Amino acid sequence: MLVNYDAATAGDIYKLMSQTIIPRPIAWVVTESSGVVNVAPFSYFTGLSSNPPTMLFSVGHKSDGTPKDTLRNLRETRKCTVCIASEAQLEHLHFSSKELEAHVSETEQFDIPHTRPVPGYPPMIEGAPVAFFCDLYSEVDLGESKTVPLIVEIKEQFVDDACIADKARLTITFDPIARIGKSYAHIGEERTPPPIP
Repeated sequence: MLVNYDAATAGDIYKLMSQTIIPRPIAWVVTESSGVVNVAPFSYFTGLSSNPPTMLFSVGHKSDGTPKDTLRNLRETRKCTVCIASEAQLEHLHFSSKELEAHVSETEQFDIPHTRPVPGYPPMIEGAPVAFFCDLYSEVDLGESKTVPLIVEIKEQFVDDACIADKARLTITFDPIARIGKSYAHIGEERTPPPIP
Protein backbone atom coordinates (compact mmCIF):
# COMPACT_ATOMS: atom_id res chain seq x y z
CA MET A 1 0.00 0.00 0.00
CA LEU A 2 1.29 3.44 -0.93
CA VAL A 3 -0.52 6.42 0.57
CA ASN A 4 -0.37 9.88 -0.97
CA TYR A 5 -0.74 12.26 2.00
CA ASP A 6 -2.02 15.04 -0.26
CA ALA A 7 -5.06 12.86 -1.04
CA ALA A 8 -5.53 11.36 2.45
CA THR A 9 -7.87 12.67 5.15
CA ALA A 10 -6.47 14.16 8.37
CA GLY A 11 -7.95 11.22 10.29
CA ASP A 12 -6.27 8.66 8.07
CA ILE A 13 -2.94 10.48 8.24
CA TYR A 14 -3.13 10.47 12.05
CA LYS A 15 -3.88 6.73 12.09
CA LEU A 16 -0.98 6.00 9.75
CA MET A 17 1.54 8.14 11.61
CA SER A 18 0.51 7.17 15.14
CA GLN A 19 0.72 3.46 14.40
CA THR A 20 3.99 3.46 12.49
CA ILE A 21 6.20 6.16 14.04
CA ILE A 22 6.78 4.03 17.12
CA PRO A 23 7.44 3.76 19.94
CA ARG A 24 6.61 7.34 20.90
CA PRO A 25 7.54 8.45 24.42
CA ILE A 26 4.77 10.16 26.34
CA ALA A 27 5.17 13.64 27.78
CA TRP A 28 3.06 13.73 30.94
CA VAL A 29 2.81 17.50 31.16
CA VAL A 30 1.93 19.38 34.33
CA THR A 31 0.88 23.03 34.13
CA GLU A 32 -0.77 25.32 36.63
CA SER A 33 -3.06 28.34 36.60
CA SER A 34 -4.69 30.13 39.53
CA GLY A 35 -3.77 27.25 41.82
CA VAL A 36 -5.35 24.57 39.61
CA VAL A 37 -2.89 21.82 38.65
CA ASN A 38 -3.49 20.42 35.16
CA VAL A 39 -2.02 17.08 34.07
CA ALA A 40 -2.23 15.71 30.51
CA PRO A 41 -0.35 13.15 28.40
CA PHE A 42 0.94 13.91 24.89
CA SER A 43 2.40 11.24 22.64
CA TYR A 44 3.65 13.52 19.86
CA PHE A 45 6.78 14.24 21.87
CA THR A 46 10.53 14.13 21.37
CA GLY A 47 13.85 15.62 22.37
CA LEU A 48 14.89 18.37 20.00
CA SER A 49 18.36 19.63 20.93
CA SER A 50 20.88 19.47 23.77
CA ASN A 51 22.11 23.02 23.08
CA PRO A 52 19.85 24.70 23.96
CA PRO A 53 18.34 21.75 25.89
CA THR A 54 14.90 21.59 24.31
CA MET A 55 12.01 19.20 23.74
CA LEU A 56 8.95 19.42 21.51
CA PHE A 57 5.40 18.20 22.08
CA SER A 58 2.21 18.94 20.17
CA VAL A 59 -0.99 20.08 21.87
CA GLY A 60 -4.41 19.85 20.26
CA HIS A 61 -7.64 21.57 21.14
CA LYS A 62 -10.66 20.58 23.20
CA SER A 63 -13.71 19.06 21.55
CA ASP A 64 -15.34 22.53 21.44
CA GLY A 65 -12.34 23.98 19.54
CA THR A 66 -10.89 25.96 22.45
CA PRO A 67 -7.22 25.51 23.43
CA LYS A 68 -6.49 22.62 25.78
CA ASP A 69 -5.68 23.68 29.34
CA THR A 70 -2.01 22.77 28.83
CA LEU A 71 -1.69 25.22 25.94
CA ARG A 72 -3.67 27.96 27.68
CA ASN A 73 -1.68 27.59 30.91
CA LEU A 74 1.69 27.54 29.13
CA ARG A 75 0.83 30.67 27.21
CA GLU A 76 -0.12 32.32 30.50
CA THR A 77 2.71 31.17 32.81
CA ARG A 78 5.37 29.98 30.30
CA LYS A 79 6.24 27.12 32.69
CA CYS A 80 5.61 23.38 32.67
CA THR A 81 6.92 20.18 34.17
CA VAL A 82 7.26 17.21 31.82
CA CYS A 83 7.19 13.84 33.57
CA ILE A 84 8.03 10.45 32.11
CA ALA A 85 5.66 7.85 33.53
CA SER A 86 6.52 4.40 34.81
CA GLU A 87 4.39 1.31 34.22
CA ALA A 88 3.03 1.60 37.78
CA GLN A 89 1.53 4.98 36.80
CA LEU A 90 -0.23 3.77 33.65
CA GLU A 91 -3.75 4.02 35.08
CA HIS A 92 -3.22 7.59 36.29
CA LEU A 93 -1.60 8.47 32.95
CA HIS A 94 -4.59 7.11 31.05
CA PHE A 95 -7.18 8.79 33.31
CA SER A 96 -5.43 12.16 32.98
CA SER A 97 -6.18 12.16 29.23
CA LYS A 98 -9.90 12.72 29.98
CA GLU A 99 -11.19 16.16 29.01
CA LEU A 100 -12.17 18.13 32.14
CA GLU A 101 -13.31 21.68 32.78
CA ALA A 102 -10.40 24.12 33.24
CA HIS A 103 -11.18 24.65 36.94
CA VAL A 104 -11.03 20.90 37.69
CA SER A 105 -7.62 19.43 38.50
CA GLU A 106 -6.76 15.93 37.30
CA THR A 107 -4.65 15.49 40.43
CA GLU A 108 -7.78 15.90 42.57
CA GLN A 109 -10.27 14.21 40.21
CA PHE A 110 -8.15 11.06 39.84
CA ASP A 111 -6.17 11.23 43.11
CA ILE A 112 -2.80 11.64 41.36
CA PRO A 113 -0.13 12.40 43.99
CA HIS A 114 2.32 15.16 43.19
CA THR A 115 5.25 16.95 44.78
CA ARG A 116 7.01 20.27 44.17
CA PRO A 117 10.81 19.84 44.26
CA VAL A 118 11.59 22.96 42.17
CA PRO A 119 10.08 26.27 43.37
CA GLY A 120 8.56 28.40 40.64
CA TYR A 121 7.57 25.43 38.45
CA PRO A 122 4.45 23.27 38.42
CA PRO A 123 4.70 20.14 40.56
CA MET A 124 5.89 16.80 39.24
CA ILE A 125 3.94 13.56 39.49
CA GLU A 126 5.10 11.72 42.59
CA GLY A 127 6.86 8.50 41.68
CA ALA A 128 7.78 9.56 38.15
CA PRO A 129 11.30 8.27 37.49
CA VAL A 130 12.20 11.34 35.41
CA ALA A 131 10.88 14.91 35.24
CA PHE A 132 11.96 18.03 33.35
CA PHE A 133 11.22 21.55 34.62
CA CYS A 134 10.82 23.74 31.56
CA ASP A 135 10.17 27.21 30.22
CA LEU A 136 8.20 27.77 27.03
CA TYR A 137 10.76 28.52 24.32
CA SER A 138 8.47 29.00 21.32
CA GLU A 139 5.39 27.85 19.45
CA VAL A 140 5.63 26.43 15.95
CA ASP A 141 3.09 27.81 13.48
CA LEU A 142 1.78 25.00 11.29
CA GLY A 143 -0.77 27.21 9.58
CA GLU A 144 -4.17 25.53 9.52
CA SER A 145 -3.09 22.63 11.77
CA LYS A 146 -5.36 21.68 14.67
CA THR A 147 -2.30 21.04 16.83
CA VAL A 148 0.26 23.49 18.16
CA PRO A 149 3.82 22.18 18.51
CA LEU A 150 5.49 23.71 21.57
CA ILE A 151 9.23 23.88 22.12
CA VAL A 152 10.16 23.93 25.79
CA GLU A 153 13.62 24.58 27.24
CA ILE A 154 14.76 22.35 30.09
CA LYS A 155 15.99 24.32 33.09
CA GLU A 156 16.25 21.52 35.66
CA GLN A 157 15.83 17.75 35.56
CA PHE A 158 14.92 15.19 38.22
CA VAL A 159 16.11 11.58 37.94
CA ASP A 160 15.14 9.08 40.62
CA ASP A 161 18.31 7.81 42.32
CA ALA A 162 17.09 4.24 41.74
CA CYS A 163 17.40 4.85 37.97
CA ILE A 164 21.05 5.91 38.10
CA ALA A 165 23.23 2.92 37.26
CA ASP A 166 26.50 4.89 37.25
CA LYS A 167 26.49 8.40 38.69
CA ALA A 168 30.00 9.27 37.49
CA ARG A 169 29.13 8.45 33.88
CA LEU A 170 25.52 9.63 34.14
CA THR A 171 24.26 6.21 33.07
CA ILE A 172 20.49 6.12 33.54
CA THR A 173 18.29 3.08 33.15
CA PHE A 174 14.52 2.91 33.62
CA ASP A 175 11.39 1.43 32.06
CA PRO A 176 9.31 4.28 30.57
CA ILE A 177 5.84 4.03 29.09
CA ALA A 178 5.49 4.69 25.36
CA ARG A 179 2.68 4.76 22.83
CA ILE A 180 2.63 2.06 20.17
CA GLY A 181 -0.33 2.60 17.85
CA LYS A 182 -3.43 2.72 20.05
CA SER A 183 -1.77 0.89 22.93
CA TYR A 184 0.59 1.78 25.77
CA ALA A 185 3.72 -0.29 26.29
CA HIS A 186 7.01 -0.13 28.09
CA ILE A 187 10.08 0.21 25.92
CA GLY A 188 11.33 -3.26 26.84
CA GLU A 189 14.66 -4.98 27.20
CA GLU A 190 17.78 -2.89 26.83
CA ARG A 191 20.34 -4.04 24.29
CA THR A 192 23.83 -2.73 23.82
CA PRO A 193 24.66 -2.21 20.15
CA PRO A 194 27.68 -4.06 18.78
CA PRO A 195 30.86 -2.05 18.30
CA ILE A 196 31.19 -0.34 14.93
CA PRO A 197 33.93 -2.05 12.89
